[in-house]
Amino acid sequence: MNNEKLPPHRSNPIIKTLDTPEFKSIFNQELNDLVALFKKYNYEIRIAGGAVRDIVSGMNPKDLDFATTATPDQMKEMFTKEEIRMINTNGERHGTVTSRINDKENFEVTTLRIDVATDGRHADVEFTTDWLLDSSRRDLTINSMFLDFDGNIYDYFYGYDDLLKKRVAFVGEPAQRITEDYLRIFRYFRFYGRISETPDNHDEPTIQAIKDNVNGLERISGERIWSEWSKILAGNFHKELTKKIIECGCGKYMGLPQKLNLQHFDEVCERAQKNNIKLKPASLVAALLHTQEEVMNAFARLKFTNYDRNLAVFIVSNRDIALDKNPLKPYQSLVLKTIGKTSDAREYCCELLKYKGSFDLLEEFEKWNVQFPINGKMVMPYVNQNHKIIGDIIQSLKDVWLDSDCKMSAEELKTYIPNIATKALSEWEEKREKLQKLRQNQKKKNSK
Repeated sequence: MNNEKLPPHRSNPIIKTLDTPEFKSIFNQELNDLVALFKKYNYEIRIAGGAVRDIVSGMNPKDLDFATTATPDQMKEMFTKEEIRMINTNGERHGTVTSRINDKENFEVTTLRIDVATDGRHADVEFTTDWLLDSSRRDLTINSMFLDFDGNIYDYFYGYDDLLKKRVAFVGEPAQRITEDYLRIFRYFRFYGRISETPDNHDEPTIQAIKDNVNGLERISGERIWSEWSKILAGNFHKELTKKIIECGCGKYMGLPQKLNLQHFDEVCERAQKNNIKLKPASLVAALLHTQEEVMNAFARLKFTNYDRNLAVFIVSNRDIALDKNPLKPYQSLVLKTIGKTSDAREYCCELLKYKGSFDLLEEFEKWNVQFPINGKMVMPYVNQNHKIIGDIIQSLKDVWLDSDCKMSAEELKTYIPNIATKALSEWEEKREKLQKLRQNQKKKNSK
């Protein structure tokens, strides 16, 4: 790409020199040594992307990304000469070399790049020494700035101005940026949630470009989409942004049904916001859906973790749970009857109570930590060596315990075991005899 094809940009990109606490906070001995090393070998190095955005916004950056005029081979040669260990060489073909300075801190440094070919998911790159060209390939103006170690901000595409205006804009034409990597549709909405002060102040040409190119999302893996959408759901304006994403036509590429539970989604989001409650992203997905089947379809596309999938299924299955004279009992039952981790079931119940806005009950439930007093060893003497029915007996005893509001002692519960065990043995024997008859009948049919 030559400069004639670039979007409008500053000829002198240095717009400001920082001397803020956030800028000063990044320096330590290891960073100073890294910068001195690049200077010694006459290579330029600057902080790039999101870290610059955060520092300029008055926030301490979580991670520092670095860009340099040195090629990967030049960096490797330099680090080798200085006896500095390099780790994780997987990034070299993309231009990234990771060094460990003073055996204390890792630094990822990436060579300046230009895109020579894109397929809507990934880019083939060539290395360059031109900071303007590298800046021009980045997705959003607010992510296209650089910062040197004297505090100079390099802003070619007016990202600083957009930060001040709380505006999220693509570098150049939105459609071009989107078709280079369709995941940028979701990145746009994620950064809108981080930067904007109002929920629906989008540039209409940007939204139109998203609508025009939304079908490209079919090329993007579900994992990458969920990685972005889950961050949107955890951030500001998640209700409005999710609805805008759906309005743009993204839903079918996210594994969502055509008819969504939008009114319920609004109610859940607004109730949580009113009570200053942060629901998990998977819970908010559940609020959009009607059935377990819809959850599983979304899971098949987005590849949630098993924990998130199970949470969403749990919420859809139990959000209309029947009331009881003891309002805590249905939730105690869900924990006691769970097959799997009891700790997960407790967490799911807490999340469900937040989801429903049952905050007094949540407080009561969190205090409830009574352990069921009966275990398999106590039941063993009553099962006549038939260990297969122990689980059924335990479940029946849990029903008895729940009816006592979880107050019955082990000694009191033990008095129920003989009758429950006798019944369980009888039922098991009936099932065994029926199965035996079925097998005999099947053998007779097969022998004819």
